[in-house]
Amino acid sequence: MVHFAPLDVPLRRRLQTATVLQWVYSFLGLAPTCIFLFFYLLFTRFWLISVLYAIWWFFDYDTPAHGGRRVPALCGLKVWDYMRDYFPIKLVKTVDLDPRQNYVLGFHPHGILVAGAFTNFCTYATGFNQLFPGLTSYLLMLPLWFRAPFFRDYIMCAGLIPSDKESASYPLRQRGGGNAVVIAVGGAPEALDAHPGSYKVMLASKKGFIKMAMENGAHLVPVFSFGENEVFDQVENPRGTWLRWIQERLQRLMGVSLPLFHARGIFQYSFGLMPYRRPINTVVGRPIRVERNKKPTSEELDMMHQLYMEELSNLFEEHKCNYGVDKDTHLVFV
Repeated sequence: MVHFAPLDVPLRRRLQTATVLQWVYSFLGLAPTCIFLFFYLLFTRFWLISVLYAIWWFFDYDTPAHGGRRVPALCGLKVWDYMRDYFPIKLVKTVDLDPRQNYVLGFHPHGILVAGAFTNFCTYATGFNQLFPGLTSYLLMLPLWFRAPFFRDYIMCAGLIPSDKESASYPLRQRGGGNAVVIAVGGAPEALDAHPGSYKVMLASKKGFIKMAMENGAHLVPVFSFGENEVFDQVENPRGTWLRWIQERLQRLMGVSLPLFHARGIFQYSFGLMPYRRPINTVVGRPIRVERNKKPTSEELDMMHQLYMEELSNLFEEHKCNYGVDKDTHLVFV
């Protein structure tokens, strides 16, 4: 039976829903739309728009790899407050971060659409710029999306940069500090484990971000987003099943995972691709001091990786009871 939304929903909640709808569309459908528009315009009387954009793209091609082009005015739009309040989403600070230092923030878990990471680190809605004055955040995204015309400019406005090593390292190489690179460490594969009540974190073999931090002398900061896996349901896909096998093969081929997720709709609460209104609390942990080491040995890398896993586990254990996680639940590293 379909459970429809009542007609007397307050305007404020309708605006929240509209904001999240455009965000879901931006995440799932805007890139293909922009690619289609670029080629479609070439066969219309507006062909010059695509030609001029292609020329602009040629000269601007390396911008994503050099810190992107954040537009603070767009990050501070009122519309993002509506998105924050839809769930709601909260950013929790445990300690101060020194703005004279550069940081690598490991974001866990990835979830389905990384709602917490985007809202906290690509907008000012949850107060990142006030909680951590002097720091500029850069959220890493698959390089594939920066090859989409028009779309690349849109995501750069929010402080998104490609997740390849050269692009991710660029802010960390800047003297004077004040840069925080945020990486959803589990990446697209971890989205396949994003089930409500699941606390599986793909970290056991993830050492690239550790090495990047060591090479640039950037302090490591574990971040855990409680509720990230709760805002969508996903079709059961245990490891070893035919569905998981197909999803993993497609992920290796395309670079993006295809979780079969669902939640609620726009005008009804029974089915659809809109996330549930469930709280997300993103806790920024204590920094791990990292000395610059251009060529870390495998032993040094393993030691730092182990220390990071311990700090992330401690962060989870310290705060889990505050956000509705059973006291007997522990992080599972895969």
